[in-house]
Amino acid sequence: MRLRKFWHILGALVLISCGKTSETQEQETVVQDNTTSFGARQYKLPSFSEAAQKQIQQWKAFEDFENGLTRFQKVGIEAIKNNSERLLITTDSITKTIPDTLNQSPIYARLLVAKTRVAMLHQEVRKSRVDSAQVEDQLKELYKATNDLVLQINEKFEREAIDVQRLEEEEKERQEQKRFLDSVYQAELKDQKN
Repeated sequence: MRLRKFWHILGALVLISCGKTSETQEQETVVQDNTTSFGARQYKLPSFSEAAQKQIQQWKAFEDFENGLTRFQKVGIEAIKNNSERLLITTDSITKTIPDTLNQSPIYARLLVAKTRVAMLHQEVRKSRVDSAQVEDQLKELYKATNDLVLQINEKFEREAIDVQRLEEEEKERQEQKRFLDSVYQAELKDQKN
Protein backbone atom coordinates (compact mmCIF):
# COMPACT_ATOMS: atom_id res chain seq x y z
CA MET A 1 0.00 0.00 0.00
CA ARG A 2 2.74 2.48 0.97
CA LEU A 3 4.81 1.55 -2.06
CA ARG A 4 1.86 2.14 -4.36
CA LYS A 5 1.27 5.58 -2.81
CA PHE A 6 4.95 6.38 -3.26
CA TRP A 7 4.83 5.50 -6.97
CA HIS A 8 1.67 7.62 -7.49
CA ILE A 9 3.28 10.64 -5.82
CA LEU A 10 6.50 10.16 -7.77
CA GLY A 11 4.57 9.86 -11.04
CA ALA A 12 2.59 13.02 -10.30
CA LEU A 13 5.78 14.95 -9.53
CA VAL A 14 7.37 13.77 -12.79
CA LEU A 15 4.30 14.88 -14.78
CA ILE A 16 4.22 18.26 -13.04
CA SER A 17 7.93 18.87 -13.54
CA CYS A 18 7.73 17.89 -17.23
CA GLY A 19 4.96 20.43 -17.78
CA LYS A 20 7.01 23.20 -16.16
CA THR A 21 10.10 22.33 -18.17
CA SER A 22 8.30 22.71 -21.47
CA GLU A 23 6.83 26.07 -20.37
CA THR A 24 10.26 27.27 -19.31
CA GLN A 25 11.75 26.16 -22.60
CA GLU A 26 9.03 28.02 -24.52
CA GLN A 27 9.78 31.21 -22.60
CA GLU A 28 13.50 30.86 -23.20
CA THR A 29 13.09 30.45 -26.96
CA VAL A 30 11.85 34.01 -27.39
CA VAL A 31 14.92 35.06 -29.30
CA GLN A 32 15.18 38.09 -31.55
CA ASP A 33 15.80 37.57 -35.22
CA ASN A 34 17.09 40.32 -37.50
CA THR A 35 13.71 41.02 -39.10
CA THR A 36 11.95 42.36 -36.01
CA SER A 37 12.05 46.08 -35.45
CA PHE A 38 12.29 47.65 -32.03
CA GLY A 39 11.22 50.98 -30.68
CA ALA A 40 7.86 50.81 -32.43
CA ARG A 41 6.46 53.44 -30.08
CA GLN A 42 7.42 56.92 -31.25
CA TYR A 43 9.60 58.53 -28.60
CA LYS A 44 9.73 62.27 -28.26
CA LEU A 45 11.86 63.94 -25.66
CA PRO A 46 9.78 66.08 -23.30
CA SER A 47 10.07 69.79 -23.91
CA PHE A 48 12.33 71.99 -21.84
CA SER A 49 11.26 75.22 -20.19
CA GLU A 50 12.56 78.40 -21.81
CA ALA A 51 15.32 78.89 -19.24
CA ALA A 52 16.34 75.24 -19.44
CA GLN A 53 16.31 75.35 -23.24
CA LYS A 54 18.82 78.21 -23.21
CA GLN A 55 21.22 76.14 -21.12
CA ILE A 56 20.68 72.95 -23.11
CA GLN A 57 21.44 74.75 -26.38
CA GLN A 58 24.89 75.57 -25.04
CA TRP A 59 25.46 71.91 -24.06
CA LYS A 60 26.33 70.33 -27.41
CA ALA A 61 26.89 66.85 -26.00
CA PHE A 62 23.29 66.75 -24.79
CA GLU A 63 22.10 67.54 -28.30
CA ASP A 64 24.03 64.48 -29.49
CA PHE A 65 22.32 62.47 -26.74
CA GLU A 66 18.89 63.65 -27.92
CA ASN A 67 19.71 62.70 -31.49
CA GLY A 68 21.00 59.32 -30.37
CA LEU A 69 17.72 58.51 -28.64
CA THR A 70 15.76 58.99 -31.84
CA ARG A 71 17.89 56.38 -33.64
CA PHE A 72 16.19 53.56 -31.71
CA GLN A 73 12.85 53.87 -33.48
CA LYS A 74 11.73 51.07 -35.77
CA VAL A 75 15.17 49.54 -36.23
CA GLY A 76 16.59 46.03 -36.11
CA ILE A 77 18.92 44.50 -33.57
CA GLU A 78 22.10 45.37 -35.47
CA ALA A 79 21.15 49.04 -35.59
CA ILE A 80 20.39 48.98 -31.87
CA LYS A 81 23.81 47.41 -31.20
CA ASN A 82 25.57 50.17 -33.12
CA ASN A 83 23.40 52.98 -31.78
CA SER A 84 23.68 51.80 -28.19
CA GLU A 85 27.47 51.80 -28.49
CA ARG A 86 27.44 55.37 -29.83
CA LEU A 87 24.96 56.47 -27.18
CA LEU A 88 27.14 54.92 -24.48
CA ILE A 89 30.05 57.08 -25.65
CA THR A 90 27.75 60.12 -25.78
CA THR A 91 26.51 59.57 -22.22
CA ASP A 92 30.12 59.45 -21.06
CA SER A 93 30.61 62.77 -22.79
CA ILE A 94 27.57 64.45 -21.25
CA THR A 95 28.54 63.37 -17.74
CA LYS A 96 31.97 64.90 -18.26
CA THR A 97 30.81 68.13 -19.92
CA ILE A 98 27.81 68.98 -17.76
CA PRO A 99 27.54 72.79 -17.45
CA ASP A 100 28.16 74.32 -14.03
CA THR A 101 24.61 75.65 -13.87
CA LEU A 102 23.27 72.09 -14.22
CA ASN A 103 25.91 70.32 -12.15
CA GLN A 104 23.76 69.66 -9.12
CA SER A 105 23.24 66.39 -7.29
CA PRO A 106 19.64 65.69 -8.42
CA ILE A 107 20.43 66.35 -12.08
CA TYR A 108 23.72 64.47 -11.99
CA ALA A 109 21.97 61.51 -10.34
CA ARG A 110 19.34 61.39 -13.10
CA LEU A 111 22.13 61.65 -15.65
CA LEU A 112 23.87 58.65 -14.10
CA VAL A 113 20.60 56.68 -14.19
CA ALA A 114 20.23 57.45 -17.91
CA LYS A 115 23.84 56.44 -18.47
CA THR A 116 23.24 53.18 -16.60
CA ARG A 117 20.13 52.49 -18.69
CA VAL A 118 22.12 52.98 -21.88
CA ALA A 119 24.76 50.56 -20.56
CA MET A 120 22.09 48.01 -19.66
CA LEU A 121 20.55 48.27 -23.13
CA HIS A 122 24.00 47.89 -24.68
CA GLN A 123 24.66 44.84 -22.52
CA GLU A 124 21.30 43.30 -23.44
CA VAL A 125 21.81 43.60 -27.20
CA ARG A 126 25.35 42.15 -26.93
CA LYS A 127 24.11 38.85 -25.51
CA SER A 128 24.49 35.79 -27.71
CA ARG A 129 20.74 35.13 -27.46
CA VAL A 130 18.89 38.43 -27.55
CA ASP A 131 15.46 38.47 -25.91
CA SER A 132 13.27 40.93 -27.79
CA ALA A 133 11.04 41.56 -24.76
CA GLN A 134 14.08 42.46 -22.66
CA VAL A 135 15.37 44.83 -25.34
CA GLU A 136 11.99 46.58 -25.49
CA ASP A 137 11.94 46.81 -21.68
CA GLN A 138 15.43 48.30 -21.66
CA LEU A 139 14.38 50.86 -24.29
CA LYS A 140 11.34 51.81 -22.20
CA GLU A 141 13.49 52.18 -19.10
CA LEU A 142 15.98 54.33 -21.02
CA TYR A 143 13.18 56.61 -22.22
CA LYS A 144 11.77 56.83 -18.68
CA ALA A 145 15.19 57.72 -17.27
CA THR A 146 15.62 60.41 -19.93
CA ASN A 147 12.17 61.83 -19.15
CA ASP A 148 13.13 61.98 -15.47
CA LEU A 149 16.34 63.80 -16.37
CA VAL A 150 14.47 66.42 -18.40
CA LEU A 151 11.91 66.80 -15.62
CA GLN A 152 14.68 67.36 -13.08
CA ILE A 153 16.35 70.00 -15.28
CA ASN A 154 13.03 71.81 -15.72
CA GLU A 155 12.34 71.66 -11.97
CA LYS A 156 15.74 73.20 -11.25
CA PHE A 157 14.96 76.24 -13.39
CA GLU A 158 11.43 76.42 -12.01
CA ARG A 159 12.80 76.50 -8.45
CA GLU A 160 15.28 79.20 -9.44
CA ALA A 161 12.49 81.30 -10.98
CA ILE A 162 10.44 80.95 -7.81
CA ASP A 163 13.45 81.98 -5.68
CA VAL A 164 14.08 85.04 -7.86
CA GLN A 165 10.41 86.01 -7.70
CA ARG A 166 10.37 85.61 -3.91
CA LEU A 167 13.50 87.76 -3.55
CA GLU A 168 11.96 90.47 -5.75
CA GLU A 169 8.76 90.43 -3.69
CA GLU A 170 10.75 90.64 -0.46
CA GLU A 171 12.72 93.59 -1.84
CA LYS A 172 9.48 95.34 -2.84
CA GLU A 173 8.09 94.78 0.62
CA ARG A 174 11.25 96.20 2.22
CA GLN A 175 11.05 99.28 -0.01
CA GLU A 176 7.38 99.80 0.93
CA GLN A 177 8.21 99.43 4.63
CA LYS A 178 11.09 101.87 4.25
CA ARG A 179 8.82 104.44 2.52
CA PHE A 180 6.23 104.00 5.24
CA LEU A 181 8.79 104.44 8.01
CA ASP A 182 10.26 107.48 6.23
CA SER A 183 6.81 109.03 5.95
CA VAL A 184 6.15 108.35 9.65
CA TYR A 185 9.51 109.88 10.52
CA GLN A 186 8.77 112.93 8.37
CA ALA A 187 5.37 113.32 10.02
CA GLU A 188 6.98 113.18 13.48
CA LEU A 189 9.50 115.85 12.47
CA LYS A 190 6.67 118.12 11.32
CA ASP A 191 4.84 117.54 14.57
CA GLN A 192 7.93 118.43 16.61
CA LYS A 193 8.46 121.65 14.62
CA ASN A 194 4.91 122.76 15.20
